[in-house]
Amino acid sequence: QVQLVESGGGLVQAGGSLRLTCAASGRAFSTYGMGWFRQAPGKEREFVAAIRRSGGSTYYADSVKGRFSISRDNAKNTVYLQMNSLKPEDTAAYYCAATTRPYSGSYYRWGEYDYWGQGTQVTVSS
Repeated sequence: QVQLVESGGGLVQAGGSLRLTCAASGRAFSTYGMGWFRQAPGKEREFVAAIRRSGGSTYYADSVKGRFSISRDNAKNTVYLQMNSLKPEDTAAYYCAATTRPYSGSYYRWGEYDYWGQGTQVTVSS
């Protein structure tokens, strides 16, 4: 069982930055692929970014490419999402997720992930 706890959300003006942190329990963190998803009110959960076990490969939704950066520190059981140049349309609850499955290229599908955090709210004002 893996527990994921997100932090770092908040209210920020458009153009500002936030860094989200996801802390994972357990000693097998380095074996998990990790992802960030978000969900705005009335909308479906959508993929934001993912990172493979070693951190050597990262993937982004087109809407955040060039503005967001995902990274991980396996020694600290932590994954980060650095969000720059935030826009009002980035407003959502952000969720950290972990997958124990071998890489299949489906990192953007929420069904690929086995464990989820409780979410942290990001609100970007215009």
